[in-house]
This record gives sequence, structure tokens and C-alpha cells, in this order.
Amino acid sequence: MKTLQELVTDKKAAVVIVDVQNDYCHPEGSLGQRGADVSGVAEMMPNLHRLLDSARAHEVPLIFIQTFHEDATDSEAWRERSAGNSAQVCRKGSWGAEFFEVEPAAGEIIVNKHRYSAFINTRLDTVLRTLGIETLIMTGVSTNVCVESTARDGYMLDYHIVMLKDACASYSREAHDMTMTNISGYFGTVTDTSEVIQLWDYSRETAALR
Repeated sequence: MKTLQELVTDKKAAVVIVDVQNDYCHPEGSLGQRGADVSGVAEMMPNLHRLLDSARAHEVPLIFIQTFHEDATDSEAWRERSAGNSAQVCRKGSWGAEFFEVEPAAGEIIVNKHRYSAFINTRLDTVLRTLGIETLIMTGVSTNVCVESTARDGYMLDYHIVMLKDACASYSREAHDMTMTNISGYFGTVTDTSEVIQLWDYSRETAALR
């Protein structure tokens, strides 16, 4: 069994940033306008920024997941989710579908998805296998829906899952905490941003001494 250090520092790990987009994160976005509590997003963003800065410094790949919804991919079953209240979220080409406070740099990968899981009918698995990735460091929004759905499918495809509890956010603390219980119990490892950054730093320091 691999240690957490081995999982995140062996150059086979990538950071997956799920749905950090205006409609899910901004107070004026679709969910905020409907009364969803987005305060958890504000709490997690400083940790996510620290993580992304450190990942870039350590050359850990970043995979940005961006949801688009449009008529061509909205099945009847999909339109009826959330009692039909999610029909206007992240419409293709809208301000709501744009990234929130994060910006992929030149060459960083964006994977577009149309369902909760970033593995369903997308190129994510092909991208990860091309890069030789074995561990997914999971971040983003919302913890208990798209982040957890992607983490579960990733685990089913034999990726190691490392969930960062302070770089994910949900609209309910209870739902967020339940996902952490699920992941640690059945699908992977739960840790925080500081521990991963410390492991990256330690790995670089020890490599420099060899």
C-alpha cells in the first residue's frame, strides 16, 4: 500500500479542479441567486490558490474541469434534475460558465463535461492515461456532487484518490463532511492542502540532497 507521500510526489499525480465556475461559486451566479450558501467557496479559495501556485512550481499537472450545458446535451432526464431548477446553470457561452477566480495558464488542460462526473462522455480518462497519471488530487465544487462523482468514477477506473478537504466546497457543511467520510471509508484518502504542499516541498528538498 502506497503512502500519501508516494501517492502525491511520484510524478504520477495530477490536481483536478472541478467546476470552479461563476454559476457554482460567485454570489451572483445561478446557485447563489437561488439562495445556495456559497460561503464555503470563499473559505476554500485561498487554499485552492495556494495549491495551484505550489503545483505549478513543482510541475504537477493541473486538469481544469469546466461544465457546459446546452440543448444538444440536455436529455429529458438531465433537464429534470433538481426538480428542473438547474436548467439555466452553466449554459454554454454564458458568464456563469466562465471560471471563478482561477485561470488555466497556457498549456494547462481543460476538460469540458456535461454531467456530474468528469469521466462521463469526456476525454478525461484519455488525457490522464496519456500523461501517465495514477493519482487524482481532488478539489473544487461541489464536494458532494461533481467532485465526489468524479472521484468515485476515477476510483472505479483504478486511479488513486486524494481528496483535499479544505480545497473543496459544498453548499452544506453536513454534505461536505459526509463526502469526506465516504471517501476515506471506501474510495481514497482525505487530507488537506498544507500537507500536500509540505510533501511536495520535502520531495524537492530531499531530491536536491541526492
